[in-house]
Amino acid sequence: MIDHTGFDVSNLELSKAFYLKALAPFGYAILLEFEGAAGFGAQTGVGDDPGGDFWISAGEPQTPRTHIAFHAANEEQVNEFYRAAIEAGGKDNGPPGPRPQYHEGYYAAFVLDPDGYNVEAVFHGTGSSRPA
Repeated sequence: MIDHTGFDVSNLELSKAFYLKALAPFGYAILLEFEGAAGFGAQTGVGDDPGGDFWISAGEPQTPRTHIAFHAANEEQVNEFYRAAIEAGGKDNGPPGPRPQYHEGYYAAFVLDPDGYNVEAVFHGTGSSRPA
């Protein structure tokens, strides 16, 4: 299981503003900041990283740009993420909708952040199953 992840961004203040708005539907906020870095997360249980599970740091963006997907609790949360991310300046990279090519019940939206990273919100559906 992944505990936390992140990447470098070209303009930390711009990216902090983008992610604060885009990730608000998931209950995310900035949980910890250091000079040149910010950690986002939603404290949901005992043992959660107090610094968050998603970090951005000032630096040279990764080439090629990476993809990150945030787990949504339902389709509406995917829709809310998409609206918030677009309002925050993100660029459409795939509007909310089913993606049956991935698996039955896969519902997602994709937005490019200010540096061109592909940010996704995904709900795996109530009928989806994963192999054990």
